[in-house]
Amino acid sequence: MSRESTGYEPRSKPRYEDITVRGLRHRVTWWGEPTAAPILLLHGFMDCGATWQFLADALPRGWSLAAPDWRGFGHSEWASGGYWFPDYFADLEALLDALAPAAPARIIGHSMGANIAQIYAGIRPKRLAWLVNLEGLGLPPSSPQEAPARLGQWLDELHQPPRERRYRSVSELASLLRARNPRLPPDRAEFVARAWTRPVSSAGTAADGEAELLFDPRHRHVNPVLYRREEAQACWARIEAPVLLVTGEASGQAAKPYANADQMGRHIRTLRSVTVAGVGHMMHHEDPAAIAKHIVEFDAEHGARPA
Repeated sequence: MSRESTGYEPRSKPRYEDITVRGLRHRVTWWGEPTAAPILLLHGFMDCGATWQFLADALPRGWSLAAPDWRGFGHSEWASGGYWFPDYFADLEALLDALAPAAPARIIGHSMGANIAQIYAGIRPKRLAWLVNLEGLGLPPSSPQEAPARLGQWLDELHQPPRERRYRSVSELASLLRARNPRLPPDRAEFVARAWTRPVSSAGTAADGEAELLFDPRHRHVNPVLYRREEAQACWARIEAPVLLVTGEASGQAAKPYANADQMGRHIRTLRSVTVAGVGHMMHHEDPAAIAKHIVEFDAEHGARPA
């Protein structure tokens, strides 16, 4: 990275590339030798591609990995018209065409990124070779009766100026991350805090070490389109690629009645699941070695060797 050391020393040196995806500049972080068939790493909400560093360091050194920043996150451009979930399917398709055009793609996704990839795997069932889903369990079912209030809230929020989230320093954000998630080691918390922020500039210089989050604050607006779980499940039912669902024992996500592995397995016939002890939702930040072990075994089982 161009900024000072984070305390965490990457074992696999990242490289950065900017590509245009559907009219927006997207940042892609690479590890390993670039190939025409890298494994794509898709980050979750409020995250960015660079924080896959810990998992990249835990995976075999010969693997080629590419981690894009979704539109409006990290170093990718912001969308002037706001954010609509179907755009992420189109962005993913364009990213696959640009980064992994040669063969069915292998994807590791976390949370929002895993949800995007899992629905896409049913939309384009021939396009994926396998998918590792890290806690991409979807949202609870919605009711049509929720629509008036949701749309009204969205309209109200459009009248409010977006607020940039600022911190007195990167260290302050790192401390907050540690307070929310004590399983995150201090050096990784500092790394994540730097990856998520940029210096607040005044006349081109950093002002007193202040930092602001690298994401479009309009992402905080409520989504005016209700999440229809039945539609997601209809897409899941068309998945042909093997899917590994990885949940964290300490996350609490998989305890929700709509989001457990048994419920998801009713719709995804290729699904297998594993629960990793001692980790929560941000498992790839907390214990990347444990997550990498399951990914390597899953890849070996399905005979897809990275190019």
